[in-house]
Amino acid sequence: MNIRTRALTLALLVPALGVAASAQTRPNYLHGQNVSPAYEGWEQDEDGSRYFMFGYMNRNWEEEIDVLPGPDNSIEPGGPDLGQPTHFQPRRNRFVFRVPVPEGFDDDDEMVWTLTTAGVTERAYATLRRDYFVDDLVQASEQGALGAGRSDPIIRANKAPTLRIEGARNRRVRVGERLALVAVASDDGVPKPRRTRRTNPWRPPVQVTVGSSTGLRVSWYVYRGDGQVGFDPPQAKVWEDTRAGANSPWSPGWMTPEAPPDGGWATEVVFDEPGTYVLRCLASDGALGTSEDVTVTVVP
Repeated sequence: MNIRTRALTLALLVPALGVAASAQTRPNYLHGQNVSPAYEGWEQDEDGSRYFMFGYMNRNWEEEIDVLPGPDNSIEPGGPDLGQPTHFQPRRNRFVFRVPVPEGFDDDDEMVWTLTTAGVTERAYATLRRDYFVDDLVQASEQGALGAGRSDPIIRANKAPTLRIEGARNRRVRVGERLALVAVASDDGVPKPRRTRRTNPWRPPVQVTVGSSTGLRVSWYVYRGDGQVGFDPPQAKVWEDTRAGANSPWSPGWMTPEAPPDGGWATEVVFDEPGTYVLRCLASDGALGTSEDVTVTVVP
């Protein structure tokens, strides 16, 4: 290797090493950080009804935080409780819930979600300004099913999965008792199932959001309630865990499971502590999702 070639190699290598070192030394918090509410945008149903859409960013990789509706977890006007989560999963959770736009709202009005965690108060401001309008393609891109600005006639025709929970929406069990849940879900097969991409650290990403596996998947998780809850089988994560080996559709190499022959996804749940819990079931094709809730009263 001559001097000129060696100098060129070092010139290319040193910045790359600097980026790698920076990524390795960047702090990844497991606990102790706050949750930031996020306004995702507004959508309009076919009947003309409009909804504000919210999600959040829990800055912790492991700690799950609980905040009851009230001064520390409120949405106004109309609140404080407008159906927002009280149990916050780790990291980024997109399009978690939606709230009807109050009658008479215009572009100058705001709905505000205020959330105080770890001693920090943050707010998300929802407006009807046109640049916040969200359609199915925007959701698919934000969820990681396709890159920003990419589309085709097939993905534009995609419909969200259908979802039906068998049995009553209100259940009652004892601590330690196994509760059986069955979710019946189906999808139109768009987008087709695929693995998440493995990121090459020497090449720039092909999209601005994290890549997600596609194809029908069904997961239960705790939406409200602060006790320990166990799911059997373990549920694929509904939050963006991008670490290798995580049971997450955003994890490299994660495989979309085969759907049950009858479309019925069976799950058993066990609660370690009494209380009232809202379990949310999410059926997603990686681009769009449909959710349903079951409220469980757990007694000693």
